[in-house]
Amino acid sequence: MKSNFLFPSAYKVVGWVLFATSLLVAAILLISGHDLDAIFVTDVFAVADAELFAPKAFFVVVKNAILDELLLLMMLVGGILAGFSRHRHEDEMISRIRYESLVWAVYFNFGIMVLATLFVYGFFFLNVMMVNMFSLLFFFLIRFHLKLYQLNKALGDDE
Repeated sequence: MKSNFLFPSAYKVVGWVLFATSLLVAAILLISGHDLDAIFVTDVFAVADAELFAPKAFFVVVKNAILDELLLLMMLVGGILAGFSRHRHEDEMISRIRYESLVWAVYFNFGIMVLATLFVYGFFFLNVMMVNMFSLLFFFLIRFHLKLYQLNKALGDDE
């Protein structure tokens, strides 16, 4: 697997800081019951806007709480940088682990989506779909680093 599509290894730290910080802040806000729609309300440009009982609007400026969008962007960008930055010692084994972890994460993520489609209904399904946006990266990061840890432990045991 060629690694010319990977980011430089220095981006991994930036990615982890963005991903972990945004995940922690989002978890704290959701668990504590804060209303995310009341934090950081500002005017933003919208390509499309459809409020519940309002007509559809296209290419307009609307008032919106942007904290949830900022946290999601930080999670997505951070997860991509953390997961797809070169390892310090990138070789064929690490490339294989990266590839297998990505395939495993796709299967696992879509397996969960199949189950959610069958057993989750109503507005709660929308929450599942929102979490699904970054759960693929989350599963990939967990599996990839778990396998790297196991590889390093096995190599350390051999010496």
